[in-house]
Amino acid sequence: MFEQLFKSIQDKVILTQEELELCKTFFIPKKLRKKQVLLQEGDICIYNTFIEKGLLRSFTMDEKGNEHIVQFAIEGWWITDLSSYLTNSTSIYTIEALEDSELLLLTTSAREALMDKIPMFERYQRLLLQNAYIANQARINSALTETAEEKYINLGNTYPGIVKRVPQHMIASYLGLTPETLSRIRKQISLRK
Repeated sequence: MFEQLFKSIQDKVILTQEELELCKTFFIPKKLRKKQVLLQEGDICIYNTFIEKGLLRSFTMDEKGNEHIVQFAIEGWWITDLSSYLTNSTSIYTIEALEDSELLLLTTSAREALMDKIPMFERYQRLLLQNAYIANQARINSALTETAEEKYINLGNTYPGIVKRVPQHMIASYLGLTPETLSRIRKQISLRK
């Protein structure tokens, strides 16, 4: 159950086998069925969630009931409402499983304790936050400067295989496009191949 997490950690920092075994004691394993909600908008986010298997999405709804997807999280990725998680404030996002998923949950208190016990885990967490900040800036830049086609191509580079795992209306929501525009882009790309 911890294979993906250990790979993620060891890709960024080196922990001993004993430290990896200790890490296991701080996480809560959880399984979600497809369409099951992990976090509801308006609740306080108490978990930073690592995806061992499956696929989740984070989204918000506008006043007209339109969904706006801000993140997909695949195997080996983390997902949370970071602001809610770190400040104990209400979440503006809902996090839902798009596939049956196996997760590892980390509470804020467990995270702090784990960083105290294993200093290299704190470095791992810092690197994750740093990379999340960089990805967030890239996403903002993409939204402001890229064409719809460039956004679609970059999605495939960021989330390999995602277009086969996620309904097209959700891909369109993530990209800030209408489903019709996304359909046109996909057709144009396929005609050029």
